[in-house]
Amino acid sequence: MTLQPFPIKPEMIRGAVEIEETDRGLIPHRLPRWARRQIPDRFMIQTSAESAGIRLALRTAADVVELDVQTRRIAADATAPMPPSAYEITEGGALVATATAPIGSRYVFTFERPNGEIAPGPDATVRFEGLAAGVERDLELWLPYYDHVELLALRVDAPVSTVADAALRWVHHGSSISHGYRADTTTGTWPVVAALESGAHLTNLAFSGNAMLDPFTARTIRDIRADLVSLKLGINLVCGDVMRVRAFRPAVDGFLDTIREGHPDTPIVLVSPIWCEPVETSAGPTIQDPARSEEWSIAAGSEDDVATGKLSLRVIRAELESIVDRRRADGDRRLHYLDGLALYGENDAAAMPLPDNLHPGPDVQRLIGERFADQILAQHTT
Repeated sequence: MTLQPFPIKPEMIRGAVEIEETDRGLIPHRLPRWARRQIPDRFMIQTSAESAGIRLALRTAADVVELDVQTRRIAADATAPMPPSAYEITEGGALVATATAPIGSRYVFTFERPNGEIAPGPDATVRFEGLAAGVERDLELWLPYYDHVELLALRVDAPVSTVADAALRWVHHGSSISHGYRADTTTGTWPVVAALESGAHLTNLAFSGNAMLDPFTARTIRDIRADLVSLKLGINLVCGDVMRVRAFRPAVDGFLDTIREGHPDTPIVLVSPIWCEPVETSAGPTIQDPARSEEWSIAAGSEDDVATGKLSLRVIRAELESIVDRRRADGDRRLHYLDGLALYGENDAAAMPLPDNLHPGPDVQRLIGERFADQILAQHTT
């Protein structure tokens, strides 16, 4: 059978908060338009636009699937070679196919030159072959977590229908660690690892460098459907040195209060940071070690700074646990605390060190996902 075009319907798209119709196709967004207009810096404009956790759900007996896309990736310049984007198909939680496509446009940005200019690039076609023709299957086609993707066209060699979804709807918010930075592919990012293992329906609202207790993020979570919410907070606040203890406490309460307006009875899991040696007991910000040519993060603050009210990860963990204990005592029995060290702790760091002293590599991304699935999701999906 020759390939036939099939319309990409909004109901086929999972993991998006809003879907924008353009004159060419559809753009799945992880923040609604009103929230995108409140984004305070150019870095978050791109990272929040990236497709972490977004996928197409397809029921089909197709052997060949083609997807036309226009992508945009953050880059230091407009011309340097970049690796292709990886797209993946899963069935029943297992990876069954992978395909690549060249990158399209670039979002030219560095922290030294934060202009955020877009260098236009060509469209691309992602082609999957050998998907077992004649056998109807429920598939999920995962977009690359590090790309902004506009979906242009879908072609298949068998009919496609939408997939009914009765899975637990899990909404997660976090930093670049939850976004997936340094994971090899989308299905290797820890939230996707956890979702595939447990069968949960994931909406990943992790924004690299921007888990900053932004009110618009809390309002977004408040307004979307969720059976379980997890909030992994702390590392960006320390690494950016953006808060003191005095501001942190009410900011967390306010974030939770806003979410509770829309989810009064939904389980919420407050997750503290995983092990990160530079800022365990020292204050941020984190900076690149000037003595090294490769990426290697160190703390610019000190333990003395923490004594004056600055944040370290140890302080963050204690404060988050205290906030959860207080709110539970006040009646919010569906609020829970998970110590991030149970996902990746000091002993794990000795055996599986972070490659840049800050972000998990692919091995640790998978470890965190498996542990989160076992410790949290298993309690809600069985």
